[in-house]
Amino acid sequence: MAIFLNSDSKVIVQGMTGSEGMKHTTLMLAAGTNIVGGVNPRKAGQMVDFPEGKQVKVFGTVKEAMAETGADVSVVFVPPAFTKAAVIEAVDAQIPLVVVITEGVPVKDTAEFFNYAKGQGSTRIIGPNCPGIISPGQSNAGIIPATIAGPGRIGLVSKSGTLTYQMMYELKDHGFSSAIGIGGDPIIGTTHIDALEAFQNDPDTDAIVMIGEIGGDAEERAAEYIKAHVTKPVVGYVAGFTAPEGKTMGHAGAIVSGSSGTAQAKKEALEAAGVKVGKTPSETAQLMREVMQGLAK
Repeated sequence: MAIFLNSDSKVIVQGMTGSEGMKHTTLMLAAGTNIVGGVNPRKAGQMVDFPEGKQVKVFGTVKEAMAETGADVSVVFVPPAFTKAAVIEAVDAQIPLVVVITEGVPVKDTAEFFNYAKGQGSTRIIGPNCPGIISPGQSNAGIIPATIAGPGRIGLVSKSGTLTYQMMYELKDHGFSSAIGIGGDPIIGTTHIDALEAFQNDPDTDAIVMIGEIGGDAEERAAEYIKAHVTKPVVGYVAGFTAPEGKTMGHAGAIVSGSSGTAQAKKEALEAAGVKVGKTPSETAQLMREVMQGLAK
């Protein structure tokens, strides 16, 4: 088992024939992802060659790709200006999962395609501006390097791509059921709470690492959810303890107003919900090791 993505997932890549799409499709195939098609209206009908003799067909639309291949996941490597149209096309085709890797998507566009997807009720969006999701040993939809860690029983949800990779590396001796980078933009599709709920319900996830960052109130809301609904142990890390006050940090979502949104406020909210919070990624990984040792007894 895993969340949202497993060995049965059939993946298409919107924007596969662009340079980023080609590079990461190659890596996803090497990780064992079942990529069944690409989408580019201008190159419909072409076959694209990948290493080890793999060929992937290009379709004109998501709907055509789904009809021919049974695809149920789309990974979007489309420039920001065209991302909204690409996601809406995927939602109209009723594909169950869309992973939007693209950075720099206008917030207004994200709000529109997210609300559109919500209204249709058939498509989950991960991202935008995220590294995607990996269920090690099963499937990889996005840009998370598949060689960092293998399968295991830890679930990971993170706002930050690089901290996703670091935490996977720190805990590679345990491995992961799934690791999901939800992105750090002000509006995102899948939230910490969505991932926490899925990990709570996944019989093959024993414990959860949650990585947040300063700005907004997503972590505080996640803390309330954990308190009410999550019985599995959760370990947390909040990026930005050393951030200078009043300064906007890298991610568009990392904007602090007053005391709400500070690393300290988030840490306190999480600890009040029974989450052990590390001051550094390494300390957080050590807390999770202790949790896993306790579960093994």
